[in-house]
Amino acid sequence: MKETKQCRSGAIRRKKRINFSVCSLQTPCLMNRTEYIALEILTQIRTAGFTAYYAGGSVRDRLLGRPAKDYDIVTDALPEQIEALFEKTVAVGKAFGVIVVVQDGIETEVATFRTDGGYQDGRRPDTVAFCGAEEDARRRDFTVNGMFYDPIDDRVTDFVGGKNDLDKKIIRAIGNPEKRFAEDHLRMLRAVRFAFTLGFKIEPDTRAAIEKHAADLAKISTERIENEFSRILTESLRPGDALRELVDLGLMEQILPELLPMIGQQQPPQFHPEGDVFEHTALMLNLMNHPARTLAYAVLLHDIGKPATAFKGEDRLRFHGHERKSAEMAEEILRRLRLPAKEIRQIVKAIEGHMRFKDVQKMNRSTLRKLLGADTFDLELELHRIDCEGSHGILDNYHFLRDKLKELEHEPALPARWITGKDLSKIGVAPGPRMGELLKEAYDAQLEGRFADRGALLAWLRQTSAQQNRS
Repeated sequence: MKETKQCRSGAIRRKKRINFSVCSLQTPCLMNRTEYIALEILTQIRTAGFTAYYAGGSVRDRLLGRPAKDYDIVTDALPEQIEALFEKTVAVGKAFGVIVVVQDGIETEVATFRTDGGYQDGRRPDTVAFCGAEEDARRRDFTVNGMFYDPIDDRVTDFVGGKNDLDKKIIRAIGNPEKRFAEDHLRMLRAVRFAFTLGFKIEPDTRAAIEKHAADLAKISTERIENEFSRILTESLRPGDALRELVDLGLMEQILPELLPMIGQQQPPQFHPEGDVFEHTALMLNLMNHPARTLAYAVLLHDIGKPATAFKGEDRLRFHGHERKSAEMAEEILRRLRLPAKEIRQIVKAIEGHMRFKDVQKMNRSTLRKLLGADTFDLELELHRIDCEGSHGILDNYHFLRDKLKELEHEPALPARWITGKDLSKIGVAPGPRMGELLKEAYDAQLEGRFADRGALLAWLRQTSAQQNRS
């Protein structure tokens, strides 16, 4: 940022102290802690003689009757004046007029009313000027996010038509949509998130501007794109419909171009009456209910390898090895999106193993118990359920596994090993591949219940080892 201008005097204005009690407005126990702290901060700013409102998402959510996640405050107090009012603050964006006030471990963002200069990097303004509330509202992204709320007087201030657009259930850029998206290209992705988390439609001019400038999303950092895209997958009312919208708007080409070949990739109708791979994936996403990020990406990417593995067999279209190809592609995509390594491992493992669920009723006891005892089993089982419901609808294997879990509810699916490498060393087995094979065989035998106890299993191993030595 190049400079910060000031539109009015920075002197602290002294007014008569507001006689305001939090309890007289709303009993604190009826609020969540975040709102209660925000109200205390806003009241203190007002008591010092400044204007202060809630802004953005919390106002929108209040009018929609939804719980708010956080409470941002806007004010005509300058950053230095906010710092002087509160004991603990963090100057996270002081040059942009943003100070974080910390009370009882809760962080509340307090921003000075501002207008923005040019945006050379498609993210941050080059200059800002501290001005009034209306100018501040008109530089924001969407009308539904551009309203202010005064919790003391219980009054909404709306300079941009946000209440009207809430009633119409539309997402509309404030002012010129092309200008709004040029200022911050990520706003195009945010428009989709707001539309599909709220169940709204994107207003035609705003939609046209996104289609025109979709390629600009490629200029945004991977971390910012991943955050918005992940929220679309996990917070949307119908994530599959949001996925279709991202494709239609031209944004998917900038996020995950690997998904596009799934469109039109046909599947055997006896197994997939719902249609092509993309339609199957979108339908599965719609069957989720505010999922964890791991499940959302497992569903999204579980069949992404099908187009690359498709071939016409003697009887029907087949996709041999598509689960391995999908896992390989998923790992590359998730690393590019910079998801945590642990989540990548879980997602890739679930994708790689999702086809084995068709054989669970034929598995021997040891293989089945290893499946049930895997740390990713809950994720894999839910992926299997949604996969079935999003295609042929047959849940026999899902219910079989649920019954097996119930049978084992009073014992671990994978009990502690009776036999260790130390045990094998004592009976003369040297470390190496042979010991590894014997350890696996011993654990399989334990899981299958072939021996009554550890002693019987160890005796069998001693005999087996002796026979192998003689041979």
